[in-house]
Amino acid sequence: MNQAGLEEVEGPPPREKSVNQRLDDLDLRIVECIRAGGQRSARDLAKELGISPATANRRVRKLLEEGAILGYHAVLDYERIGYAYTAIILLQADGVHLVDVENELKKKPEVQALYDITGEYDAVILARFRNRDELNKFVKSTLSNPYVKRTVTSIVLNVMKEDYLPRS
Repeated sequence: MNQAGLEEVEGPPPREKSVNQRLDDLDLRIVECIRAGGQRSARDLAKELGISPATANRRVRKLLEEGAILGYHAVLDYERIGYAYTAIILLQADGVHLVDVENELKKKPEVQALYDITGEYDAVILARFRNRDELNKFVKSTLSNPYVKRTVTSIVLNVMKEDYLPRS
């Protein structure tokens, strides 16, 4: 009890620092080099950043272990590999079952990205399809889920920019 006779309640435990708060300037420079050019040898990174290859290798391993770098991916031109349709789908769901709906959606291979959002809709789906028929089946299958209230689908006409991480 404090002087006012009120029971003192401890606040929440201190939050663990996010990965970004633990990264120093060199880590951020390494992340930017990898983001801009994909996987590289420690020697190439070291040369570009003016550090030793051992330091570059150790830092990259640390960034992978901490989850700051999740992996290395090819940048694809989806139209050229047969995915002519990119759809952005807004979804409203029964709030109690939103996580269940999202867990089902994220298993579908067409779904490239799935975001919880604020506002009138609960989620945004970015999905790719080879043809209109695949898109049609996906939307109808999604709407057949009893916990999905509504979807609004937009088809991408032109890709003006697709760069998923901000540049510093």
